[in-house]
Amino acid sequence: MIHGHGGNKQLLADRIGCAPEDIIDMSANLNPLGPPKRVHDFIRENIYVIHALPEPDAAGMSKGFADYQGIDPDCVIAGNGTTFFIYALPLALGAKKALILGPTYADYEDACAAHHVNIHHCLTVAENNFVPDLDQLSAKAEQADLVFICNPNNPTGTLIDKQDLETLIHRHPGTCFMVDESYLPFVPEAEEYSLVTQTHLPNLVVLSSMSKIFRIPGLRTGFLTGAKALIQKIMVHYQPWSVNALAQAVIKEIYNHPEDILPFYRQTRAFVAKERRNFVHALAGTQGIRIFDAPVFFVLAQLDRISAAQLCRRVGDDGFLIRDCSNFKGLSDQFVRFSLKTNDINQALAQSIKKALAWEQTKS
Repeated sequence: MIHGHGGNKQLLADRIGCAPEDIIDMSANLNPLGPPKRVHDFIRENIYVIHALPEPDAAGMSKGFADYQGIDPDCVIAGNGTTFFIYALPLALGAKKALILGPTYADYEDACAAHHVNIHHCLTVAENNFVPDLDQLSAKAEQADLVFICNPNNPTGTLIDKQDLETLIHRHPGTCFMVDESYLPFVPEAEEYSLVTQTHLPNLVVLSSMSKIFRIPGLRTGFLTGAKALIQKIMVHYQPWSVNALAQAVIKEIYNHPEDILPFYRQTRAFVAKERRNFVHALAGTQGIRIFDAPVFFVLAQLDRISAAQLCRRVGDDGFLIRDCSNFKGLSDQFVRFSLKTNDINQALAQSIKKALAWEQTKS
């Protein structure tokens, strides 16, 4: 298991001598707007649901998602977060050789290692703005029985067109493709990129997270969609009552008001786009840092005068917790990631970064 899904607030708080709640955590990728007020209020007012067992297969939660997406409920599984499915897939599909498009989320590799699956990588590079070479990816996919693709990708933010993915999937009918769309709701016109409704493809499964966009990571909620034959294979390994009662109730409440979902997505997308522009503008012209363009709310940056650990420590002195990306396979100790928040916090982080880089320049 990887250590460092985001940062350690307690560790930083102990180091600089403050309470953990005083740390500004910009290391974890969550909606800066927080959950909609109605969702927050529903959680507070319905805590009593934990007094009874939930549905063992979370069928009501799955139906809400299926109805919203316009797909057959038999093509959907609700789970205890998308990580639940990531770890289940290699076993359920009997994978022997997996290919991971990276640099990306480490749990894909950890899940394969847990089931003794042979792992290979197709790594994108900073020199090409982390845009994947689809011909190279296709050639390597030919040799794999399971391929992991995060779209848009974490931590690079790279987004692959829907048509390109469909072409790749069609080209390799003997290979199963897992496309993780956990961050897609943050992307403008995300519906044009999503494969979630393509349940007719027999070698595709799609992961959808509720945790990131609705900022409810502690409830652990996510969905897997795919062709019925794949769903049946995965359900053999499904653990009953894997989604807790409160999580099921909250997700059903969200889908009981489908008219509110897209407006919330659009509000989030507009906010994210504006704050990203402001943040990038605040760092424009700063020596020693390169920001990679992406349509998401987290920002990947490359350093050339200071290591990731050094920058994390210096902005940590100002109470900011950011992500050291050196433990992503394919990245080095020159990469960091920031998950944007409100304008005042983002601008304060930008100033802290500039101060850290200026201090290092003066020192050298």
